[in-house]
Amino acid sequence: MGEWVAERVMSFLMAFVPIFFAVDAPGVLPLYIGLTEGMESDVRRRVLRQSLITAFIVAAGFVFFGKTIFVLMGITVEDFMVAGGALLFIIAAMDLVTESKYTRRVPETVGAVPLGTPLIIGPATLTMALMLTGVYGLWETLAAVVVNILLAGVIFMGADTLTRLLGPAGSRALSKVAGLILAAIAVMMIRRGLAGALAAVAAKQP
Repeated sequence: MGEWVAERVMSFLMAFVPIFFAVDAPGVLPLYIGLTEGMESDVRRRVLRQSLITAFIVAAGFVFFGKTIFVLMGITVEDFMVAGGALLFIIAAMDLVTESKYTRRVPETVGAVPLGTPLIIGPATLTMALMLTGVYGLWETLAAVVVNILLAGVIFMGADTLTRLLGPAGSRALSKVAGLILAAIAVMMIRRGLAGALAAVAAKQP
């Protein structure tokens, strides 16, 4: 029994580490601050809760049914990357070129998209989880994903303190920098998605 538990714990840890780097909660923190800049504390908490719930539902659904759904609908990971990248780019562009925050007008949805997905749980994390499921087991991988989502929530809870330290001007500046980073991430996702799709088409050519 003890050996079985030790094996499960080791499998969990082996799955946890790559998913931690795929989620990259510290890297997403400035984007979270930028997207929620100007929101009241209670609204920001609601957005955070929504983002974590969305991330969990998407991750759990993908771990259990992702491969089957993608096959049935003819969707590839590359398609997911292009769609997610396009959505991120639109949100980033609206933030950068307008004075009023796009997220202030839709605080009810920003927690789900783009925070929950594709920022917290995106194509890289979903692909990683699907791969690790076959290596370390479904439940160990799912547990690693859930713990990483909760860890992201803990990290994001520090956003209020960081915002107070930065002040209004600093928060606004960080918001614009985050918008640029978000746009760059979007372009990267689209580029990788298109490259993967073209490579797949080339591989099928005789």
